[in-house]
Amino acid sequence: MSLEITVVLLGLAVLLADLWMAPERRRALGYASAAIVGILLLNTFDSHSGTVFGSAAGGMFVQDALSIFFKRLFLLATAMVLILAVEFSDRITAGVSEYYSLIIFALAGMLFAASSNNFVMLFVSIELITVTFYVLTSFSRGKVASLEAGVKYLILGALSSAFMVYGIALVWGTTGKFSFTELAQVAGDYSQNKVFLTGVLFILAGLGFKIAAFPFQMWTPDVYQGAPTPTTAFLAIGSKAAGFVLLLRFLFTAIPAITDHWSNLLIVISAITILYGNLCAIPQRNLKRLLGYSSIAHAGYLLMGVAALTSAGQAAVMYYLGGYLFTTIAAFAVIVLVMRHLDSEDIGGLAGLSRRSPLLALTLTLAMVSLAGLPPLAGFFGKFLLLKAIIEQGPANHGYYWLAFTALAGVVISLYYYFGVIRAVYFSKEGADAAPLEISRPAQFVLGVCILGIFWLGLFPGAVLDFATEAAQVLR
Repeated sequence: MSLEITVVLLGLAVLLADLWMAPERRRALGYASAAIVGILLLNTFDSHSGTVFGSAAGGMFVQDALSIFFKRLFLLATAMVLILAVEFSDRITAGVSEYYSLIIFALAGMLFAASSNNFVMLFVSIELITVTFYVLTSFSRGKVASLEAGVKYLILGALSSAFMVYGIALVWGTTGKFSFTELAQVAGDYSQNKVFLTGVLFILAGLGFKIAAFPFQMWTPDVYQGAPTPTTAFLAIGSKAAGFVLLLRFLFTAIPAITDHWSNLLIVISAITILYGNLCAIPQRNLKRLLGYSSIAHAGYLLMGVAALTSAGQAAVMYYLGGYLFTTIAAFAVIVLVMRHLDSEDIGGLAGLSRRSPLLALTLTLAMVSLAGLPPLAGFFGKFLLLKAIIEQGPANHGYYWLAFTALAGVVISLYYYFGVIRAVYFSKEGADAAPLEISRPAQFVLGVCILGIFWLGLFPGAVLDFATEAAQVLR
């Protein structure tokens, strides 16, 4: 638990540093925070700290291959989001250091979520994430859209928390178990207990809100559009990945006997989520709102791996999240750098980008192509693994074939709106006379990491896939 404590202390240190640091040096504070988070990430690869497995806090907190995979993902995402926050800081009228610290506190919640093995730890970690995002979403207090997004996220987030608390109470009331390990031993005995099953469904509803799965996705487009762009980027990858690690732990560690009978439910939710996200993205002109609906569709793709009910499907989920990290951060980094001085995030603002900054144009193009799932980028191989996992289960349940067909249809639909963004970047005649864009060295570093990650996971998937496969064994 030393990593989590270190992150909390870092958040407090950043918060206190604001008391005596001159305003003009707060950019350096953000860069320093990103560097420290990067050092913590590198430390997880140390031969002594990266392979020490075990549990703490009475078994509530576990350190295993699954938790390490997600912790590395969270640390990498946070380091890059902090750099984006620095680039965005000139649009924050007050409290820049508080913005950095809240991102770090959200990271602490994600790290605890990765190691949660108990309903108490699950709820505390997810609330730490959610409460910080309430503030991060509405941090641009001078913008009505940001305040509106914060209020919507607060109301719907509180509702999802209520569902989760009530579900936990019902599960504990029927079984007397908080521990996932202990619950797994008795869950099969309650497979016909309606109170227990209702509790399970309520918990799934709370987690469904975090991953933006149908029918709990209604908050996503408005919040993505109204929140500050670094917040949206962190929501898109950090909060979603935290929801998925908790979903995997709950379904396959706590109630595997129940999950085995719910494949059809998971298939239906996955298929509807894919179609809803892709179809609603078609008419969107606001780039962040488009990526919000895209995020819903990608939650549906990720649920394919969950619905497969196999280790291969679970490994595919983790691999896909790794690729989704680089593509999502790349897309939002371009939005931060191009549109930070504009009053809107309309796709038309990308006009002439290929002439203003070839690097940003290339980065956004690769992100869109990878999100669409075209070779040879990370998104293609991630979708391939997910499709492979469900098609292998097709002979036992033909519903998996229908899910595969739905996923392929979603990919085809997504080509329209993703390539609409690329068309604006390269083929729009507007913006030809606009001044070239200057990009700071840290921002160039983020863009370079994202480009390398998109290509690396697409062309050389072995290392990450092996780690994901090892992490999936924890759930067996």
